[in-house]
Amino acid sequence: MELAYIPSPSRGVLYLGPIPLRGYAFCIIIGVFVAVWLGNKRWIARGGRAGTVADIAVWAVPFGLVGGRLYHVITDYELYFSEGRDWVDAFKIWEGGLGIWGAIALGALGAWIGCRRRGIPMPAYADAVAPGIAFAQAIGRWGNWFNQELYGRETDLPWALRITSSADGRVPGFYHPTFLYESLWCVGVALLVIWADRRFKLGHGRAFALYVAAYCAGRFWIEYMRVDDAHHILGLRLNNWTALVVFLLAVVYMVVSAKKRPGREAVVEPGAAEDATGTEAADADEVSGASGASVADGDKDGGAKTEGKAETEPADGSEEAVAAGAGETRDEAESAKKS
Repeated sequence: MELAYIPSPSRGVLYLGPIPLRGYAFCIIIGVFVAVWLGNKRWIARGGRAGTVADIAVWAVPFGLVGGRLYHVITDYELYFSEGRDWVDAFKIWEGGLGIWGAIALGALGAWIGCRRRGIPMPAYADAVAPGIAFAQAIGRWGNWFNQELYGRETDLPWALRITSSADGRVPGFYHPTFLYESLWCVGVALLVIWADRRFKLGHGRAFALYVAAYCAGRFWIEYMRVDDAHHILGLRLNNWTALVVFLLAVVYMVVSAKKRPGREAVVEPGAAEDATGTEAADADEVSGASGASVADGDKDGGAKTEGKAETEPADGSEEAVAAGAGETRDEAESAKKS
């Protein structure tokens, strides 16, 4: 009797009337929103404009989805083009099947197009969105849980994943939840990149390279645990070789980039600094205008008080003048009597 395990959902799609709501698609969409939200915050902190990350994501996300699907279909072509298979299924992305390698590669092309249109350095943009991409992958992996796919070898561990589906060659049982392992690993990668970027001020694409290298390190051992069908080269799964090659390229890039272009970019988005300066100047003008109005109002109040005082009080020395005049009048009267 199994005391503990991770249950699989009985189905990965719910229907709202005729509209299908697929868990896999929801995980991808939520991951994209998280990546854009976090990337926007990091981009603004680097000196960029708000909304720029989302504008470029309009190019990067569709390219990434197409690239991820292409990689999966090409590397697992027998699932769609072998005898008895329907090639139309290659377009059913909601049924699962996105290769992260193709998604990053073609997504980077889309981001490059967006950056070029905005006059933004691509490496700086990549550094800003790197942790968000890792978080998006962590969320997206739960789509595999909804589809009961990409699990590992059989196990009796308390966190074993229970597979109940027998479709597409699945054998019901208890397996390593490799989707969960990769999800947790991606969260760790995101936190690592955020920490390293704050500690070492990574720039010129090195934060993104760190994300790639760290992800590949985890993907290598997680991929080794999987039992789904895959092409093998020299005893290793194709994705193991891909992870190894990409890991080495990312490490080499970090080393070479640190020597050639140390530090980080001073300006990541042309015009953003001027916009900020203009806003501050406008705020200062508003404050100065308010202060000037207050001073002017004070002058008016002071003038009104002075005028009122002048109307109600005699001029300086007026009392002494009256007294002196009265004295001169009495003296003249006495002189007239004596005469």
